[in-house]
Amino acid sequence: MRVTLDSLVDTLKAAAESSRLRILALLSRGDLTVSDLTDILNQSQPRVSRHLKLLLEAGLIERYQEGSWAFFRVTDSDAARDFVQGLVSRVHDGDPQVERDLERLAAVKHRRQERAKEYFDANAASWDEIRSLHVPDKAVEIALLKLVGKRPFQSMLDLGTGTGRLLEIFAPLYRRGVGIDMSREMLTVARANLDKAGVSNAQVRLGDIYAPPVERDSFDLITIHQVLHYLDDPAAAIREAARLLRPSGRLVIVDFASHALEFLREEHAHMRLGFSDRQIAEWFAEAGLELEETQDFEPRGASEAKLTVKLWLGRDRRLLIADPASNADARETA
Repeated sequence: MRVTLDSLVDTLKAAAESSRLRILALLSRGDLTVSDLTDILNQSQPRVSRHLKLLLEAGLIERYQEGSWAFFRVTDSDAARDFVQGLVSRVHDGDPQVERDLERLAAVKHRRQERAKEYFDANAASWDEIRSLHVPDKAVEIALLKLVGKRPFQSMLDLGTGTGRLLEIFAPLYRRGVGIDMSREMLTVARANLDKAGVSNAQVRLGDIYAPPVERDSFDLITIHQVLHYLDDPAAAIREAARLLRPSGRLVIVDFASHALEFLREEHAHMRLGFSDRQIAEWFAEAGLELEETQDFEPRGASEAKLTVKLWLGRDRRLLIADPASNADARETA
């Protein structure tokens, strides 16, 4: 992407200041609040806010609201991300100022992990009860990695990201990852997990699965993992996910097969008692997706009080035929 000379000069001016370059270096490692940045930079909030305003005006960073907190991130634009990464990659981590910033950033991330642990500990018993009914998550993750393949792709969206686990396991493949969840507590868990795993090319945001705060036609891979059974209108969620896919992009759904375990509805807020292949295929067709593959993961043991996990892969029916370069991208994600 090329820009005008004046535009490039303005962008360089915005970044060409010590504190603002430090901010870009920090945001390249993950999303942060104004409070986080004031702690790390050891500067007043008005001063930090002024630096952020200039970077926002230059289009290098973006702001988003999460309840009463405002987070900042490097902008989603590929051109801006490349520009920022090119700058910060040339800053030596051994620089005394950078070292102090990274030490304080580690402290901020540690506080996140403590908050996440508190929430996880409070809900672990409920989650463990459901996990005991189906195949271990590891088996499903291995199948997902095999299904998606090893070729890198541009962008991934995880709807209902929860702990951020899928963003973590696919991080080596995508250039940009985004996770959406309606729970601020779960976003705290996801950020802590991604920080701990050293994943810097993914972001998580507060948002509604029926209206995710991302652009349409933007993602090569979208995942909806163990989310549909909580929704009153799963078909609408699938239609919205399909609108966010690039031509030939893929949607992967992991959820339960149809079952009769009523206590999950009564005790764990499940709106749907699983899904059939026919149901998913119909919803895919309505959304303009082709059902390419299904997989079953049978539970261990012979008890009737068990759950079969299902994996459904759908692909956007549109083809990228106008631009040879786009065709190459589509083949890379195939």
